[in-house]
Amino acid sequence: MTVSVLVPSSLSREAEDKREATRKLGYVARAATVYRVDRLIVYPDRDGETGRFDGGFVSTVLRYAATPPYLRNEVWGKRDELEYAGILPPLRAASQTGSESNGSGSLRQGIVTEVGPDQRVRVNCGLQHPIALNVPPSMEVAEGERVTIRISSRRPVRAKLEDRPLPGLSIERTDLSAALGREDAGVRIAASRFGEQLTVGRLGTLAGQIDRDGLTVAFGAPERGLPDILGIEASAVADTRGVDGNGDDGVEPTADPGFDLWLNTVPNQGSEVVRTEEALFATLAPLSLRE
Repeated sequence: MTVSVLVPSSLSREAEDKREATRKLGYVARAATVYRVDRLIVYPDRDGETGRFDGGFVSTVLRYAATPPYLRNEVWGKRDELEYAGILPPLRAASQTGSESNGSGSLRQGIVTEVGPDQRVRVNCGLQHPIALNVPPSMEVAEGERVTIRISSRRPVRAKLEDRPLPGLSIERTDLSAALGREDAGVRIAASRFGEQLTVGRLGTLAGQIDRDGLTVAFGAPERGLPDILGIEASAVADTRGVDGNGDDGVEPTADPGFDLWLNTVPNQGSEVVRTEEALFATLAPLSLRE
C-alpha cells in the first residue's frame, strides 16, 4: 500500500519571512513522517505563489527535512533556501526493518563517498566511519549518489547495498493530474471544507478501500483551497458522492483532475481557516485507521 500526499507550490504564500516559511514546511514534513507517508508531492500553483517562497523553495526545504541528519551537510552544504533549516523539527523517522530470514535488518540511506575497483565502494551511512561495500551486479553507482543500505549488525558491522528505492519519505514535484493518474494512486481524495463530511460510517467504508488500494490525498494552500486552485466553484463539490458512485452531482470532469472523493475531515470547524499543516494531521489521522 502506497500513501501519497499532494501539497501546492504556494504552500508558504502567507508566511511573513523565510523563518516562518521554513517552520511551516517542517510541520508538513513532520505530519507526513508521523503517518508514514511514502511520497510528499509538490504540485504547481503558480497563480498562488508570492514569488519569495515558490515551488523551488518549498521542495528544497522539504527535501532537506526528509534527508537523514547524518547526510545533510554532505548532501546539501550551504544554500540560501536553507538559511533557517536549524529550526526544522526533527522527523525522527522510525527505522524500516526487514522480516525475511535472509534479509533481516534495518534499511537506511547512505551516500557513496568513493568508487573503487572490483565493484567496491565506500559509503557514509551514519556509522562512525564510512564502510566498504560490494556493489550488486544489478547496480551502477557513482560518487555522491544516495543509496539504500541494509544493516544487519553494528558490532561488528554487517551491511550490504540493496537495489531498491531509498527508504523513508520521498519528495517529488509533478503536476496534480499526473500524480493522481499513477497506477498506485489508490483512493484519490481532495481535502476540502466543501466536500462530503467524514463520518464514522464513511470512514468504515474508506478504511477497507485504502487498506487494499492505497491512498492519495491532496491539500490546498492558505486562503486558497483546492476549488480556487482548480478554478472550480465551491458549490460544484458540495454534493460529490465519491468512490461508491451513488451520486450524479459533483465536479465537472473537465475541471476535476481525477479525484474519487472530495472530503471534509474537519466537520464543523471552529476556526475560519484550517492551516495546511493542521489539515494534514486532521486528515491523515482518521484515514490511517484500519478495520
